[in-house]
Amino acid sequence: MMKPQHSMAGHGSRRSPFLTSYALTLAFITFVSVLYFKDFSSTLHRPFLSRPPPHRRQISRPRPHHHGSGGSNQAAVSGGLPPFAVGHAPAGCDIGQGEWVYDEAARPWYAEEECPYIQPQLTCQAHGRPDTAYQHWRWQPRGCSLPSFNATLMLDMLRGKRMLFVGDSLNRGQYVSLICLLHRIIPESSKSMETFDSLTVFRAKNYNATIEFYWAPFLAESNSDDAVVHRIADRIVRGSAIEKHARFWKGADILVFNTYLWWMTGQKMKILQGSFEDKSKDIVEMETEEAYGMVLNAVAKWVENNMNPTNSRVFFVTMSPTHTRSKDWGDDSDGNCYNQTTPIRDSSYWGPGTSKGLMRVIGEVFGTSKVPVGVVNVTQLSEYRKDAHTQIYKKQWNPLTPEQIANPKSYADCTHWCLPGLQDTWNELLYSKLFFP
Repeated sequence: MMKPQHSMAGHGSRRSPFLTSYALTLAFITFVSVLYFKDFSSTLHRPFLSRPPPHRRQISRPRPHHHGSGGSNQAAVSGGLPPFAVGHAPAGCDIGQGEWVYDEAARPWYAEEECPYIQPQLTCQAHGRPDTAYQHWRWQPRGCSLPSFNATLMLDMLRGKRMLFVGDSLNRGQYVSLICLLHRIIPESSKSMETFDSLTVFRAKNYNATIEFYWAPFLAESNSDDAVVHRIADRIVRGSAIEKHARFWKGADILVFNTYLWWMTGQKMKILQGSFEDKSKDIVEMETEEAYGMVLNAVAKWVENNMNPTNSRVFFVTMSPTHTRSKDWGDDSDGNCYNQTTPIRDSSYWGPGTSKGLMRVIGEVFGTSKVPVGVVNVTQLSEYRKDAHTQIYKKQWNPLTPEQIANPKSYADCTHWCLPGLQDTWNELLYSKLFFP
C-alpha cells in the first residue's frame, strides 16, 4: 500500500519553525566565528620575538603601567612634589657637605660576591685587595641625614618605568652599583641583563621596569663612541651633535647624565665641524670649558624639547675626582692612590685634577634650564676618598711588564672605584634627590 503523500505546502508549514531556529543558530555561530578568527588572525600576525637588524638593535620597552607608582607620581605632582617624589628633604640640608664616618654595622649594603653584575674591573676583593675598610665608610651630611636606601620603595616607584644612565665608565659604575642595591629583592627568574652594542639593559620583569646604561662619554657624537674599543688618544667631538645618541634616550622616565673624565686631556678640545664620514674633515680647537658648555647646552635644549617635567625627571652627576699624586694631600712619599686605606681628613681638600671651571659650567647650564635638571654633587665627598679606588686590584687587560710588577703604583688605577664602595653613596644621594628633593 502506498503511503499517503503530503503536500509540499503542508510539509513546509510543519518544518518552518525548525528551519528558522536552525538558520538563526547557524548565522550566530558564523558571526562569532568570523569575529574570533579576525582577532586570532591579528594576534598571529603580531611579531612574537622581534629581532632587531644588526645595524640598529631595537630594545623593547616596558609598557605604560597605570597603577602603583603611576598614581603616586600624579598625586605627587598635584601635591607640589615633582614626579616620583614621596617627601621633602629637611630644610637647609646640603647632603653634599659632611664627613665620612666608619660604620661596620651599616656598610656595605651588599657583599661583592653577592652581585654578579659587577665588571671585573671593579671587583677588588676578587682580585686580591687585602683590606676591606674602604667598604665600611658611611657619608654623614652636616646637620641632617640621608634617607635610608629602600630598594622595595624604589622598585615599586619604577614599576612600568624606564630609568636610563648616560655617560662614561664612571656613570656605568654608578649604574652597576644601583643594580647591586636593587637586584637582591627580585626573584632570579624575574631579572636579566643584556648588552646591545652601547646599551645595557637590566630588566626587573615582575615590575615591568628597565634600568639601563648607554655609553656616550662626551654625550655628543665623538670618535670614542665604540662601547668596547674607545681608548683613543686623539679625541674628537662632533660639535654639539647629540642626535646619534639622543634617539636612544627618548622614552626614558628618569635620565641620569654624566660627562667629565674624557674632557680632561690637558689640551684644547678638537671639535669636528661636519661629519666623521667626510673625506676632508674640518677640525677646529676650542677651550675645554667652552666646548663642554656647548655640549651641555645642547643636552639641556634636548631635555627641554623631549622631557615632560610633570611625569619625568632628569639628573646630572658631577665630576668624579682622581688621586694620582700623594703630595696633593700632604703625603711626601711620592705615591698615589696605591695602598691608601683611609680617607682624606682635610674638609677643604680639592684635588688639582678636578676642574672648578667645568663645575661652574654645570651650574650655569642646568641652573637656567626650563626643565628642571637635578645636579647630584658627588665631587667634594669623593675628593676625600683616596682609599676607594680600584688601585691594582682589578682585571688587567694587558700582561704586566716586569717593571710594572716591581713598581705597583705605576699601573694603579686611581680613577675608577671598587664595588661595593663609594659609588653606592652616589646612589644614596641620587635616591635622596629623586624621592626626597
